[in-house]
Amino acid sequence: MRSLNPDEAELWARVTATIRPLSRQPTPEPKSEPEPQSEAKPPRAVAKAVRKAPPPPPRPRPGTTLDGTWDRKLQGGSVSPDRVVDLHGHSLDRAWNAIDSALERAIESGERVVLLITGHSRPGAPPVQRGRIRAAVHDWLAASRHASKIAAVRPAHGRHGGGGSLYIILRRK
Repeated sequence: MRSLNPDEAELWARVTATIRPLSRQPTPEPKSEPEPQSEAKPPRAVAKAVRKAPPPPPRPRPGTTLDGTWDRKLQGGSVSPDRVVDLHGHSLDRAWNAIDSALERAIESGERVVLLITGHSRPGAPPVQRGRIRAAVHDWLAASRHASKIAAVRPAHGRHGGGGSLYIILRRK
């Protein structure tokens, strides 16, 4: 492969300055005046210099992943919960206490799957606020004293309440 002469190198630099890279990482600002090059780079070398490796995918946080078998079982509804906690009719404080004590009993008895029935969130006009328990559950679980023992939280299958319920998967002892 031959080297580019200075005119070709300048033209190539202008062409590559107009190309938008596919990666989402910022590219270096193009220089206003091309510097004279003693030996021009071939087009492939210029393209490789502009292209950057994509960032590695974010690592999953602890408690957010299960293996594929668990996820398939949960999505298919073939998992039967070891404990059921129904929060219908509870205030926010009573709901939090019910979740905390149910998780404590489930962990002590070595249970793995807790079905948490929060109820479907329904739109309501102010001052009526509906779905407050459902909205707070994920924050409660993340901040609870049992957070390190929770492997994952997943939406429940239709046979277990669908959108109004959650599976809480506990880690093994």
